[in-house]
Amino acid sequence: MIQGTASNVGKSLLAAGLCRIFTQDGYRTAPFKSQNMALNSFITREGLEMGRAQVVQAEAAGIEPDVDMNPILLKPTGDSQSQVIVQGEIFDDMNAAGYYAYKKTFIPRIQESFDRLSAAYDIIVIEGAGSPVEINLKENDIVNMYMARLAKAPVLLAGDIDRGGVFASIVGTMQLFSPEERNIVKGILINKFRGDRSILNPGLRLLEDLIHKPVLGVIPYLKLDIDDEDSLSERFYVKQEGLVDIAVIRLPHISNFTDFNALGRISGTGLRYVDRQGTPETADLIIIPGTKNTMADLLWLKRNGLAEKITKAAAGGTPIIGICGGYQMLGRYLKDPDHVEYGGEMEGLGLLPVVTVFEKQKTRTRVRGIIMPAAGLFRDLEGMKLEGYEVHMGATIPDTSKAMAPLLELWDTASGAVKQDGAFLDNIYGIYVHGFFDAGDIALTLVQSLCAAKGIVYKTPDNGIEADFTAYKEKQYDILADSLRGSIDMPTIYSILEEGVITSSPYGRAAGRYKQTGNKAP
Repeated sequence: MIQGTASNVGKSLLAAGLCRIFTQDGYRTAPFKSQNMALNSFITREGLEMGRAQVVQAEAAGIEPDVDMNPILLKPTGDSQSQVIVQGEIFDDMNAAGYYAYKKTFIPRIQESFDRLSAAYDIIVIEGAGSPVEINLKENDIVNMYMARLAKAPVLLAGDIDRGGVFASIVGTMQLFSPEERNIVKGILINKFRGDRSILNPGLRLLEDLIHKPVLGVIPYLKLDIDDEDSLSERFYVKQEGLVDIAVIRLPHISNFTDFNALGRISGTGLRYVDRQGTPETADLIIIPGTKNTMADLLWLKRNGLAEKITKAAAGGTPIIGICGGYQMLGRYLKDPDHVEYGGEMEGLGLLPVVTVFEKQKTRTRVRGIIMPAAGLFRDLEGMKLEGYEVHMGATIPDTSKAMAPLLELWDTASGAVKQDGAFLDNIYGIYVHGFFDAGDIALTLVQSLCAAKGIVYKTPDNGIEADFTAYKEKQYDILADSLRGSIDMPTIYSILEEGVITSSPYGRAAGRYKQTGNKAP
């Protein structure tokens, strides 16, 4: 199990890298996280919903994502409210206090999921959440040390040296563990290191003296193109310069922003996330992404002036793409009679002649299909194949009397049902499919079309970066695994898995100095 001294220290990426290494070494490997809080979700082939981080880790392990890898997913809908998803199905909407009081009743479901994975795989790589020593929350913990004990899993504690204070955060975390919990921790990983390792080594030896645990690796700061877990993503704060400027609206409840990673990797693409102080009207393409609360985020757009900027840009011919919740916002009205999201009725941006009615039943499906004939930016996409998933509340109904055409022809991979989906009118495009840009040459062709509209001839660089996105991701996982192999004491990791015993430290400690006994791996 990988635990961390805080959120965003790199637990998800470390878990993905270990999944890749164990798989490369011939072990059937699967990821697991008992409870995940994120707006980046994914739909399995069975039509069940799970957190994106475990999907990435499953991809790294070369296996199909399964909801047993993430039995509880919390999708925030407000400051203290979340939709609770248990083993892929909606359980209820709960406020923080209600969930905190209730969550231990989910332990049998967590145990079920973990036991099924344990029966099917040789090694399970478990990811913790946030800090494991939030002393006001430990009593009802189901994701950190409670899970380590439930799984009889030895723990590696990771700290982020890039943000500063890594020694204090590790020592403080170890001090707040109970004696039993300290015994479960078998070693330390220092993550996101930049600089000269020789300067760091004296500090590592002093750290080992203080906590009586070995440092098993110092992982360099890695610049990899691998999907991020949540809104702490560094992508939000980086503006890529390029031949074309793509502005993604950073909604307060933005979800599935991994949809745009395929666009961002295309050479010549300037991709930026725009908040209330941004200037989307200057972009060559504006994208309104998915959101967990469409009506609340639409109100936010209107209040801060972004809605007016988007509609003016659309009137001037700038292409606008709305995905999922963004598609719903493009319509004339949004109606929520059952208070599924916000309640009541609200005018949309009025750029597409459609009306969305929110329903209690959630659409969750994997789809494949082709892009239908369209003008403007999508002209060269006609006939291209796509694959992705839909996850949304509500149905979007077109006004058939208006000159609007469907954008996609899709078939449900589970039921085989065929439907026309999405909407196109002039320079406005609405789609429900997440992962739309990932397939084939869709992202590259869009960038080429944007360049052509500016009179720029796009030349594909000879560096392989525009290759198939799946192959590209596989290469990124291999780079991650190679980096971890070069910086982590993998023989000791295998020793921990086999015996729960550490015999040495790579930083000069005598063999056996920190010998521990612990639960043997199953």
